[in-house]
Amino acid sequence: MSHPAPAPRPIAWFEGRWAGPDELAIPLSDRGLLLADGLFETVLVEAGQPRLLAEHLERWHHAAALLAMAPPPGPAVLEPLIHEAVARAQVGASSAALRLNWSRGSGGPNARGLDLPEPGAAPLEPRFWLQLTPTQATFQPLTAITSRLERRNADSLLSRCKGFAYGPAIQARHEARRAGADDALLLSTTGELCCASAANLLVRRAGRWLTPPLSSGCLPGVMRRRALELGLATEARIEPASLGDPCGLSGPAGGAGQASTMDVSSGTTPPGATALPDGAVLLLNSLGCRPLAALDGHPLPLWPDPEGLWRSLFAA
Repeated sequence: MSHPAPAPRPIAWFEGRWAGPDELAIPLSDRGLLLADGLFETVLVEAGQPRLLAEHLERWHHAAALLAMAPPPGPAVLEPLIHEAVARAQVGASSAALRLNWSRGSGGPNARGLDLPEPGAAPLEPRFWLQLTPTQATFQPLTAITSRLERRNADSLLSRCKGFAYGPAIQARHEARRAGADDALLLSTTGELCCASAANLLVRRAGRWLTPPLSSGCLPGVMRRRALELGLATEARIEPASLGDPCGLSGPAGGAGQASTMDVSSGTTPPGATALPDGAVLLLNSLGCRPLAALDGHPLPLWPDPEGLWRSLFAA
């Protein structure tokens, strides 16, 4: 008699111990806890394998150097832990979200405040922990508003890093929910559209995918980078939404909603292609690709195959 496979479950690791995420704890003196002074990466795991792990670790290490933090663990440390996490979480062929956390740590029981150690002083002791949570990639349409309360700082080093401090994103999402929408798009301090609360933007204009430049203060997302490297997207300034021209989508070839004939997944123009919608907006991250059905109450054309585009970004 066969037995059903065990249900996947969340699992976490910290300082040599495996347990449920609620069963582990970090010291109360940790700067990641006290000051949100830390970095993390969210990596998709499918069929037991982390996707684009090298790209995530590259961003993680680059951000640590940018913020004068000690280097996070590398593949030699992480890969055995990830494989064990997959086994312990019993995710099998299903998918999961792997979160890698790196805190600047603690400087001893009497250390407090914002200042980092002076040269020659005892260094801080950084901390690493991971969590693996079963999840499914998401491709369902959603609605959004343009946040009036929160903006991304185009000049801040922190805007270039995936840091612990997600307070502005939480408030923007809360603002959206109070307004009856699913998510919020954030403006930059430069005045242009920048990103969603937890995703990069792809905007369809004149048969091309456009994404805000890093100079806007948008997070340098791993999937965004893949779209640029594969030639599926181009950086461009995206103006704020306006009545009758959502997202400022009047392209050089005409107004918003103009049809184009581009392949959904590859960005090429196959023979006999059907018309695909200009004016579409996608919210892109490592855990999915969601089309916007409406922005600030104005309907937007829906992209027909967000999953196809998303999966094309994992191609070698």
